[in-house]
Amino acid sequence: MTENARCLAAVDARAASEGLFVGQSLTDALALWPHARIVEAEPEEDLRALTRLADWCLRFSPSVAVDAPDGIFIDIEGCAHLWGGEAPMAQMLRQRLAAQDLPARLAITDTFAAAWALARFGTDDVTITVGDDAKRLAQLPIEALRLEQDVAANLRRLGLKTIGQILALPRASLRKRFGAGLLLQIARALGEEEAAHEFRNPPTPWIERAVFAEPLSAPDDLARVVADLSARLCARLDEFGQGARRFEAVFHRVDGEAVRRSVRTALPLREVKRLSALFAAKLESVDPGFGVEVVTLSAARTQALVRAQTDFDCANPQAAAADLAPLIDRLVNRFGADRVWRPSLQESHVPERAVKRIAPLAAPTGRRWSDDQPRPVRLFRKPQPIEALAVAPDDPPFIFHWHGRAHRVRNAEGPERIGAEWWRKPWADNAVDRVRDYYCVEDEAGARFWLFRTGLYGEERPVRWWLHGLFA
Repeated sequence: MTENARCLAAVDARAASEGLFVGQSLTDALALWPHARIVEAEPEEDLRALTRLADWCLRFSPSVAVDAPDGIFIDIEGCAHLWGGEAPMAQMLRQRLAAQDLPARLAITDTFAAAWALARFGTDDVTITVGDDAKRLAQLPIEALRLEQDVAANLRRLGLKTIGQILALPRASLRKRFGAGLLLQIARALGEEEAAHEFRNPPTPWIERAVFAEPLSAPDDLARVVADLSARLCARLDEFGQGARRFEAVFHRVDGEAVRRSVRTALPLREVKRLSALFAAKLESVDPGFGVEVVTLSAARTQALVRAQTDFDCANPQAAAADLAPLIDRLVNRFGADRVWRPSLQESHVPERAVKRIAPLAAPTGRRWSDDQPRPVRLFRKPQPIEALAVAPDDPPFIFHWHGRAHRVRNAEGPERIGAEWWRKPWADNAVDRVRDYYCVEDEAGARFWLFRTGLYGEERPVRWWLHGLFA
């Protein structure tokens, strides 16, 4: 819909041969070709389909960006040799798209802007330039520069119809008459400036790829390929003194689907045997479909990793952490990172907020428990209501019932009054009063409990007792 008029958003080859074009009003299009078949445009679905196609193109390069509404940018630097060169790679890509009934025009150039121009306005379905982008661009119409409509119209009024005619003019005069936008597009086409593109995956130099003449489907073959890629990737990491804490293997199937499996490590890793073992447990769930034709292995969250001398006395905390890392990695990748953690203190006198979860091998915070404020080993997620009797209002209970069993108190300490932090939501989600009086009590069997009382005797709020934790 443009200015309250229904317009054509796209046309096929037959419609174009009849004189229809993008942006033409629907009324004019039907007057020109009454037999045209009109379908409602669905921009959201088109973008979703284009994004899926871009993900499918990741088998050719890890750097793929969507150029809506109908384009895809692929950075093939360092990848073309895996397909026998740029020409075989382009031909393979075009054949695979044609097999899915997706007509496409391809261009391989030094810049994204030149590739966009030659793919849309070039004479060939596949264009490959070798350092002669400017010569090829000079023959194209000015619309190949992705100019705004009013700028392109003004240029044509002056008789400037091709890019070559524009390049022959002084840039200072072009800027003065047509603005900086024209010069920016010229600079992008010639490689003097580069446009920003949002790649589907962040570009990374730490990636290895394997392409197969015949698709693989056996689990043993997939495990062997991952082991080979791990060896190559870890060798490169070792060469540059790097390690990684996240690795991702992507299995590109012949049906266009991509199956991803990733592993995380507690410490930077570049050990082939450990990395292969972590992936081995995840490969059992990989569905190869009709076969896997490309496998990629990438590393993320890289950082410097120096070789450490073995510490036989276990006096070095870094060496001790390195000994625990293999076990932690197996647990994290089997049960999930949110289920493997260790507690750490944080500044809060409210029991529920005094402890937080940190990574298993995170550096210690330096905080310690207060010796004069003992806390139970086990703290319940929510305080459990109990029935208790006390001699005086501020006395500890002499008996309380929990889970249907009576506990007679032999020794007790307290009270320790703890109030809610007024600047935060009171007591998380425990739904008890804002002030608590805590007691450490011991029953006749020697079991120790952490109880607290809410409410005050003789007031409207009833007095209630709660059990919040257990001492060892």
